[in-house]
Amino acid sequence: MKEREFWQLVDEVFGHSYGRSLSRDQSLTALDAMTPVEALEAGVQPRVVWNVLCDQMDVPDSRRWGKDHNAPPMPAGRF
Repeated sequence: MKEREFWQLVDEVFGHSYGRSLSRDQSLTALDAMTPVEALEAGVQPRVVWNVLCDQMDVPDSRRWGKDHNAPPMPAGRF
């Protein structure tokens, strides 16, 4: 997953305004309390950030990947 795809999913799943606010403000406990934006800036792979955000926000798998429902593979060595 590329960062561009991460932001597309944020907009689709959470809505543009709420999703952007959530990405700046939501502390992700599984990622040392970084926000999604901080995690991306720190080099955490977008796929990992997306899964952690969705897990924490209780987004079901059926909604997690947007309209196409194609989950990209998890990066090696992470979760």
